[in-house]
Formats: sequence, structure tokens, C-alpha cells
Amino acid sequence: MRQWRENNERKSEDIMELWLNVLETNLNNYGNEKYVLLEQIIYAALDCHQYGVANALIYLLTMEFPGSLRVMRYKAALLEAEEKYDEALNILDSIIKADETNAAARKRRVAVLKAQGHINEAIKELADYLKKFMSDVEAWQELCELYLQVQEYGRAAFCAEELILHQPHNHLMHQRLADIRYTMGGVENMELAKTYYCQALKLNPDNIRALLGLFLVANNLVGHYKSSGSSKRKEAWKLAQWAQSKTAAKQREAQSTASPNLADMMLSLSLAE
Repeated sequence: MRQWRENNERKSEDIMELWLNVLETNLNNYGNEKYVLLEQIIYAALDCHQYGVANALIYLLTMEFPGSLRVMRYKAALLEAEEKYDEALNILDSIIKADETNAAARKRRVAVLKAQGHINEAIKELADYLKKFMSDVEAWQELCELYLQVQEYGRAAFCAEELILHQPHNHLMHQRLADIRYTMGGVENMELAKTYYCQALKLNPDNIRALLGLFLVANNLVGHYKSSGSSKRKEAWKLAQWAQSKTAAKQREAQSTASPNLADMMLSLSLAE
């Protein structure tokens, strides 16, 4: 293990020296684009765990732009990659204090809290962020995922509804909300899940997950509506049959022989009228 660590450190030093030589000779040829290149190399070095390379490049930028908030963000990213979370949070807090509208620093702060396992704190931080940046679709999606982790399904559903408002023609957003409503259970949530699964299939008829979800919801509603003469029970039963037939048709089109017959599995789960 010790030999492996020494070899890895030596390799990192060699790569750092190589990059510095390349930068010294060729960097000025890129003009103003060199800073974009440096940023890409820093993040690539962090992805490859070449922290020495990233540190050297950050040092060069610090000398050229002392006090730059963007360079400070690179330092925070380096500390985060090295799992020095408290130091990274201190730098991010100083960036936010200097510029309250710095969205990137606020989002990195959420990422650090999530990496530490502080999910509730990350949720609070991200909710505060969305009060200021309400149109950030990725932030709403992340908040939805965090709420699902702590089983706050009602709040996750609210986030999914916000995503639909931002992307009403994205079938995956409707499918996500339908999945959450199905998980919450109850007749009212099942009816809502049925509606959103249908909308997802209307936007993308090839969405097999939405098709299977519609079958499960409809099958569940058939069991809830006990009266055989109920119009809602008949509607749910017809939807379950339709979803089953569509799945069988798509499986025939795919001519899949390697997987079990999904239509037969659905048939075994379906309830008789």
C-alpha cells in the first residue's frame, strides 16, 4: 500500500510538472480563452484526483486575480474534492457574504452539506436558495430528490408540480409526479397519479414506465371501488386492460426473448371485472 501511494504521488507530480510546462509555453496563444481552458483543466484535474495539478493552476489564477470570487470558488471545489468540507464551507460562506446573488456558491454549499450527509440542512439551504432563484429547474429537481430521501412525499410532490410548470411538455416530469402520488397512496392520490400517467403517455406513447404505472394505478383503483356497477370502477378496469394490451403490443414489436413476458406478468396481477 505504501509503495502504491508513493508511485501515485510521484505520478501526480510528473503530471503537474508536464502541465505547467505546457501552460508556460502555449497558454498565451489562446488569448482570453486561456481562462476558460484553465477552468476546464482544473475541474478535469479534480475529477481525476490530480489535486496537485488543480492547486498549481489555482495558484496561478490567484496571483493574476487576487480576491476574485470565481477563483475562490475553485479553491472551495478543491477543498471539497479533498473532503475538507468545513474549510470549503468557510470559503463558500465568504463568497456568499461578498455577493448574495452568487448562485453557483449557494448550490455548491448545498452539495457540500449533502456530501456530509446533512440532508435536512441541505434541504433548508436549497429551499432558501429557491426563494431567490425560483426559475432554477435543476434546483427544484434536486430538492424533490432530497425530499424523497427523507420521505417527505407531499413536499416532493409540490416540487414536481413546480417542475411541470417550468417544463409542461416534458413527459418525465409528469411521470415523476405520478410516481410520487402513487407512492403516497389513497384513492385521491391514485386518481391524480392516473391523470399524470395518462398525460405522460399522451406526450410520449413509448414511455413504458408510465404505461406500467398506469396499469398498477388502475388495478389498484379497481380494488378500491368495490361496487361492480360503479362507473369509476369500469373506467379503471378498462384503463388496466388498455395498458396491458399496449404493453403486449410493444413487446411484440421489440421481439424480446431475453426477458420474461411483461404482459403475462401484468395479467397475473390484474383483477377480474
